[in-house]
This record gives sequence, structure tokens and C-alpha cells, in this order.
Amino acid sequence: MRLDLWTFDVGVKATSAEEYAEACLSRVEKSWAEGADIVLFPEFCWLGLERFTLPESGMRGVSDLFWDNLWPKAQDRLAQAGKAVVLGSVPYWDADTSELRNRAPICCDGQILHQDKLHLTPWEDAFAPGKELRLWRLGGLTFVVIICLDIEVPELSVLLRGQGVDVILVPSATETLLGVERVDRCASARAVELACCVGVTHLTGGVDTESGLVTENLGRTAFYTPSQSAWSESPRMTEGPVIDHGFQHFSCELDPTAWDHMHAAKSETNPSKIQVNPISLLPLIEQTVKIVASFPPHPKNTQIC
Repeated sequence: MRLDLWTFDVGVKATSAEEYAEACLSRVEKSWAEGADIVLFPEFCWLGLERFTLPESGMRGVSDLFWDNLWPKAQDRLAQAGKAVVLGSVPYWDADTSELRNRAPICCDGQILHQDKLHLTPWEDAFAPGKELRLWRLGGLTFVVIICLDIEVPELSVLLRGQGVDVILVPSATETLLGVERVDRCASARAVELACCVGVTHLTGGVDTESGLVTENLGRTAFYTPSQSAWSESPRMTEGPVIDHGFQHFSCELDPTAWDHMHAAKSETNPSKIQVNPISLLPLIEQTVKIVASFPPHPKNTQIC
């Protein structure tokens, strides 16, 4: 199976919402035509639509424009057997709760799915957090979408332990190099501890809008594989150059037999196979806290490790 990662320039030239959508959808179809099975786009890549809405409508206007007008047409093009795409993320107005979600629309093998962002940055105060992680399968592999900041939350990795996740897809949007590093370095850690592949793609470019969420962005594509012998003959960390505008494209292979070989290896250290009961660690943690608390205050200029 082939996974294609695309950055997306949110400031791409477009004179209409339809032309903007075409900049994304045509790249999906290009990847599929060239042999890709799965395509991933960045978080907030559809916030560039805000320029085609009324200023006072804000992200609710983007939600209405995408989900009511563009998404139904996109489904007709993207609902293809044996193919999948994660179209970055879009504001979604949840009428049942009267809340906005940061939602990733997903087409997988003709089915329509989604994933909401669970942990929000301070400047995403217009959104409400999602409540669940959704696992889905394609080509014998199990996938999960973890949006941007969520990949930096190790507790989610604990929840995914033992769930058989083979591939994590991370749509992201960051405005600084430090943000890119946080997302990518944590993505690499998830690949090691869960013995899964992780694909990351960041938003690029910028556009001035009322929300101010995508004024400036930089990022890259990145792909990480487990540090296990099944992947020993290929690079286990592949990161593109960081760019502040334009489109970056990277293709990577997902070989289901690699997971078969990894699971068959009995004498290899594999963090994902460690059986950990968090409750059993509590007495150790509590005892450690008591020991640390019993130490007298350290003198100045003394290094504490």
C-alpha cells in the first residue's frame, strides 16, 4: 500500500470556493492515479475558504460552505473502492450540541467517516473538544487519525496500546518551527512505543481572515516507522525540508507483511508488546513521591537529576 502526504498552502490562489476545493481534490485524484491508496492533508487546510464567506459568519460560515455545499460533491469523487483520503480538517457545526468541532472528514473504501480533535490549543477557544478516537481499516491495516496537538498527548498513546493500530495519520497546522518539532518528535515517539507507522503533514502559507487561525504557517511532510528489524532496511525517519508556502508531496510504502514479520519476532525488544497495568504502577509512583518529598531542600548550585 502507498501513503501520499501533502502539505497544503492555505493561501493558494483561488477566485471561488469551488476553485479552492479543486486545488485539494485534484491532488487527491492525482495521487490515486499514480498509485497511492491513502492520501493525507493538513489540519485547517479548509480554513482558506473563509475568504469566500461573509466576514461576520466566521468559522460557522466555513462550516456551512464546506459541509453543505462542497462536501456532498466531493463525496461523489472520493468514494472509491480500495482508496482512502483524510481531507485535513474543517470547522464543523454540531447542531445537536450547538458547538463547533475541529473535524477531519475521511473517505475510506467508499465509506464516510470523521475524526474530531480531542485537545485544543488556547487559540482554538471557538471549538469544543471531540470525545472519541475512531479506528478504521483498509487493506488489512488499522488506521487512526490524531490531529496536531493530540499527537503530543502521551495518554492517548496509552489508550491505543493493545488496540492493534498499524498507522497513525497526523494532520497538523503550526506557525513556528518549534511547533513543527513538537508534533514531529512526538509522532516519532508514537511510532516507537506503539510499533506503528506515523505520517505527518503540516499546513503552509497564510491568509488573513477574521478568525486569524491561519495567518502564518510553516511545516513539512514527515514519515516514521517502528524501530524494529522488519523496517531495518529502510529509513525509519524521513522528514522533508520545512517550508513556509507552497506544496510538498511525499510518497511512502506501507507493507502489511512488515507487521507480520514484527509480530512473529519473539526475541526482539518491542515496546508495544509490554503488558503494563497503570494501576500496578500507582504504589511505586506514590512511594517515589514520598521519597522525593522527604529530601531536605537542596543547596544552591546543586544539580538535581
